[in-house]
Amino acid sequence: MHSSNDRSGVAQDEQPPITEDALRRHLVEEIARRSRTAAADIDPDRPLEEFGLASRDAVAIAGDLEQMLGRSLPATLVWEYPTINKLSAALASGADRAPVRAAEHAPAGSPAGSGARPAPSDEPIAVIGVGCRFPGGERDLTGPADYWNFLTGRGDAVREVPGGRWDAFDDGSPEVGDLLARTTRLGGFLDDVAGFDAQFFGITPREAAVMDPQQRLVLEVAWEAFEHAGIGPASLRGSRTGVFVGVSAPEYAAFTASDLASLEAFTATGAALSIIANRLSYLLDLRGPSMIVDTACSSSLVSTHLAVRALRDGEADVALAGGVNVLLSPTVTMTFDLAGGTAADGRCKPFDASADGMVRAEGCGAVVLKRLSDAVRDGDRVLALVRGSGVNSDGRSNGLVAPNSDAQRALLRDVYAAAGVDTREVDYLEAHGTGTFLGDPIEAKAVGEVLGAGRSADAPLLVGSAKSNLGHMESAAGVAGLIKAVLALHHRVIPPSAHYKEPNPHIPFDDLRLRVVADETPWPDRGHPARAGVSGFGFGGTNAHVILEAAPAPEAPAAPVAETLRTFPLSDTTADRVREHAALLAEWLPARDDAALADLARTLHRRGGRGRARA
Repeated sequence: MHSSNDRSGVAQDEQPPITEDALRRHLVEEIARRSRTAAADIDPDRPLEEFGLASRDAVAIAGDLEQMLGRSLPATLVWEYPTINKLSAALASGADRAPVRAAEHAPAGSPAGSGARPAPSDEPIAVIGVGCRFPGGERDLTGPADYWNFLTGRGDAVREVPGGRWDAFDDGSPEVGDLLARTTRLGGFLDDVAGFDAQFFGITPREAAVMDPQQRLVLEVAWEAFEHAGIGPASLRGSRTGVFVGVSAPEYAAFTASDLASLEAFTATGAALSIIANRLSYLLDLRGPSMIVDTACSSSLVSTHLAVRALRDGEADVALAGGVNVLLSPTVTMTFDLAGGTAADGRCKPFDASADGMVRAEGCGAVVLKRLSDAVRDGDRVLALVRGSGVNSDGRSNGLVAPNSDAQRALLRDVYAAAGVDTREVDYLEAHGTGTFLGDPIEAKAVGEVLGAGRSADAPLLVGSAKSNLGHMESAAGVAGLIKAVLALHHRVIPPSAHYKEPNPHIPFDDLRLRVVADETPWPDRGHPARAGVSGFGFGGTNAHVILEAAPAPEAPAAPVAETLRTFPLSDTTADRVREHAALLAEWLPARDDAALADLARTLHRRGGRGRARA
């Protein structure tokens, strides 16, 4: 923009050094002035673009910094170093003078910035965190503890569609009114898919207003999953962290595109399915793979498979895998009704004699994954291990949406052979299990011929399905089953399959060496590590399977935390929100012992004290 002897009249080598703190303070004041925001509300780690700066503002800021530093700066400076902290650090160190390299902007020593990529391996993958927002009938399930209590208590999430959800589709005509009246109104519905804590995530109200609810759910559940893993989301900035999200419902995009008069600049990013994963990577500055996966009902298990491959291949060092589904319109439910796929009583009854179809549901779930060696190195709590995973297709089955028993058998054989796991040493299968006329017998036959083969009659493969509790969450169904199996391994208890009364007469359970878990059952001890399989099938033919194993025994407890560390740091976007956290913590603390307080202090120090307050 200017020569080294610019209008300041000071040669570059004569300019007194300006500290990083001074640059940061200057930039905070300048951004506050240009964005008409209080300086106290300027987050130095928030992308400058989010403060509403135009291109001319960015160029003007670069010119102002030239005068301050006495050296020429590129007009693209603010795009190359997009936050106040990155920009002030680069200017203070002189990094802006060097050629830009791909790894230059990641934090020093971070996986994405070091250039060191682990060699491919087949080591187990540790599940270290879980987040979920599932329907619970009377109230939403908002974490693994909620979900576990719901499962063991035979919870039933099905209820009437929330008031107002489908009102926009009723044009007042008798024809449409009749169609809606005949459409199944039962499902696994969340209480509130519109509410969102935009301030917490640094998203303006205007942009948040046109975001697909699926984006909002993924942000909230992913944050909670990282917290459950003991990872401060801010600590992941610049790291090789991957995001893999199963999603198949494009209904929000159809809504926003239907009214041309209401379109605005944020409409495209608010409706695009790709942004469901990409927004999380953008928000946390994650540099690993970031993608959505749509294979319909197997989407979230395929996402888990891709996350496992990325970790083993060294593309990622941490991965978040999961799925989301929100039922915004009656359209798909109508088509399922017409095809005879929905249950008359609005309940999934997997493998039961009364199975007559499935019921749709919505929700979001996610797991945080690491290579086992990294999890052990980092002192993470390991809930379970992923020993193997795989994906295949039905190919040309007996119809586009008809399942293929041959393909299901081939997938099971391939996945267990590749993982080196004896099929007879799988104790429990979290089945796809939708409770449909055709699907359950075909799945049972494939499972029995592969995983049931060679078993004794008194040690059958135990089978269940979370769809009996939640309904069929479609693109989030696989991760709901995965989380159920992870928690079952962790607690060494298998929850009952709800609505199971008597076996489907079209399934020869004894011959196939299968038994549905009708009552809460202690995990069987059969002389090998506890293992579970999780299956998910997409109605277009994409099949997925994941092998889980119990976590290894933890090492000896760490030494007690020093009394000087017995502090509980809390942070958030405003002082009022910090006080809200403190009040909730104060209610929780009195009943805890010293060990719990030490663990809490360690966790809050590790993740920076920031979390989403919830009563």
